[in-house]
Amino acid sequence: MSSPLHRPRAIPCASSFTGPFGRGRKSGARGLFVQVAAAALLVSISQGAQAADAVATAADAAPGSTTSEVIVHSQRNELNLPASVDKTGTKLEDLPSSVQVINRDVVDAQGGVSLNDAIRNASGISRGGQDGYGFYDRFLIRGLDARIYDEGFDDGDQRNGIPHSLNGVERVEILKGPGSALFGSGPPGGTINIVHYAPSATPDLGGTLQGGSFGTVSANAYVTGPTGVEGLNFRVDGLAQHSDGFRGLKSNDDEFRPELSWTGDRHVVTFSVDARYLAGTPDPAGLIYVNGAPIKGVSRNTMYSTPFGYGDQSLLRLIGSDVWSLAPYLTITNRFSYMHRDLSILRNGDSGTVVGDELTGRSLRKQHDQIDDFDYELEPVWTFHTAGIGHTLLTGFEAQHQTLHTNRATATLPNITNILDPVIPETSQGSLSFLRDATHSGGIDDLYSTYFSLYATDQLDLTDRWKLRVGVRKDFWDTELDPTVFVAGRLAPNGQPIEPGSNMARHDAPVSWNVGTLYKLTPNISPFLGVSESHLAVYSSESTQTGLAAPESALQYEGGVKATAFTGRATLTVAGFDVKRDNVFTLVGDLPTFDNQATWGGEADLDIQATPRWRVTANVTAQHAVLTAEPSSPTSTGKIPIGVPEHLANIWTSYTFPVRDEDGFRVSGGVDYRDRMFANTLNTNRVPSYVIGDIELAYLHRQWTASVGIKNIADTTYFVATNGAGGLVGDGRSVFVSISRRTGG
Repeated sequence: MSSPLHRPRAIPCASSFTGPFGRGRKSGARGLFVQVAAAALLVSISQGAQAADAVATAADAAPGSTTSEVIVHSQRNELNLPASVDKTGTKLEDLPSSVQVINRDVVDAQGGVSLNDAIRNASGISRGGQDGYGFYDRFLIRGLDARIYDEGFDDGDQRNGIPHSLNGVERVEILKGPGSALFGSGPPGGTINIVHYAPSATPDLGGTLQGGSFGTVSANAYVTGPTGVEGLNFRVDGLAQHSDGFRGLKSNDDEFRPELSWTGDRHVVTFSVDARYLAGTPDPAGLIYVNGAPIKGVSRNTMYSTPFGYGDQSLLRLIGSDVWSLAPYLTITNRFSYMHRDLSILRNGDSGTVVGDELTGRSLRKQHDQIDDFDYELEPVWTFHTAGIGHTLLTGFEAQHQTLHTNRATATLPNITNILDPVIPETSQGSLSFLRDATHSGGIDDLYSTYFSLYATDQLDLTDRWKLRVGVRKDFWDTELDPTVFVAGRLAPNGQPIEPGSNMARHDAPVSWNVGTLYKLTPNISPFLGVSESHLAVYSSESTQTGLAAPESALQYEGGVKATAFTGRATLTVAGFDVKRDNVFTLVGDLPTFDNQATWGGEADLDIQATPRWRVTANVTAQHAVLTAEPSSPTSTGKIPIGVPEHLANIWTSYTFPVRDEDGFRVSGGVDYRDRMFANTLNTNRVPSYVIGDIELAYLHRQWTASVGIKNIADTTYFVATNGAGGLVGDGRSVFVSISRRTGG
């Protein structure tokens, strides 16, 4: 059994040189047919691909040929690896659910420097969603909200969240669907867990310098090795990034992350510090579009957002853990996290209406949040047998306390009188009057929450082929709102006035659970089924009174097939899903509302090491989301939720040409597709679909890598998020050049 805090390593995939970081309802029958057919197709082509593999390997070994470290000859099977997002150390091939792992080598080859760049490599994930303001990460999985975790600890507020770099990041793990049975309060879309490299006893030093279009410069470095104290190793990762930004949306990211790890008699103790300063530029108004297309004759560099907006924050996070192997059958993990965030925002509202040639309904939110989050977990994991059945039983207790002090006010802005040739009227904050009012959820509030949880998940090996997973979690949630200023018209969800001196509280005790089973028809084909229920506490600085509302709930049904071929060097996961969620907190402009939603569809993820030199990764998603109830706009019932595309697809391929014993060239390229998205609940406004292509050429050496790439080759105008009358614009054509160096072998 592998404890989640051991952070099991992914094996090298396409190359030994990957930079300095090492390595439905109606369609149920049709979906099942597609799953079985896809799995059968993968197995049926195995023999032909193995033959091609043998020819390539023989050619490499022929007299006069060279062999190179840039060619991978080892067999690989990603499904044979565990993921820490599972918490039980179970191999992916035995999990009756969809879990994807994005390793760092693929992201590096694509010129990626952020979590936004990484998520294209997994099916069903789209950027933006509703309230995609552009200065933090926000994702939808299967058309539903997702939550981001750092080493298993959540980021807190899903709105006004954190942008994530890849500083010291080894891999990104994605658990599709509800994860509340494992992680507690969580949205139904899924769980995105960021895993960092652990300190090493082998000395190593490296760094990467990357420059590119829009004044983008990214530099990072790391050092790791022994401290001189027996069993005590260290690693330090540092990062500095700056971009002038496409459309002038400047950003900065400065990070410092040291970590210590001590391995002693039956203990592995780790402690890390994550310090960051992040500066971004919001662009909620984006580029105005009409009927899915930008206004003709208006440059995509045209701005409609307030020019002096900002989204800046500092963050300090401490994480400590002790993995205690008490006995062969028992491992006890103690973990804690403390995080402090200081966030300052000046951003436009995401509302706005085009009337004739005018953009009306404009507003500007000023906000300052101070957030403290303490989280403690005690997780004994037991391995034992009963009547010939193997058990890996995770038991746990979690205590989490969050405090949020927020100061919000909003200014009404003049109209932009000519959207064809816009002049933004506001020139400074001094010319504006910021007011606290119920319409824009203004106020100064303290919001407190305390969560206690008891949980258990049992991964059962009923036979060598048949796996069963059962999990349950009992949560006890207490929330208290303490308003400090009077705002006329502010009401709690129960209609009670919110006034200073009248603290308001709420208690909830939901039960989350999941049941899933997987059966290995053959060593290469494993169908699985699962059902899970989740709950999400409504806790947001966007609208603190919603912390007194009933939690969101969701129920998901999932079925699929996991398959391998080419002696484990090709993996395919196909899944169908049906999810409904109730009491969903959304914002219409800056006004909170609650609705019900449902999504059904299917997805597939494919990874093939077709030959020792050629790798292909691909994913595709087809989904249908619908508003099943919308009290604030009854005519929206039956429409598609804001920001949810119906189709997504991505393919990336790389081929390595050996040059000498230690050198080689890698050519990579890919295409990313996303369907149209609607910008309002009536589905009368939308942004168009897009197809963008990227390429990369790299020279690989034992200790360094140089690469150059082009993103969005065709310079396509596209949108990554929809916000009322405007959409957040994706980057135009850009070029990057990167060089990496590492000293370790």
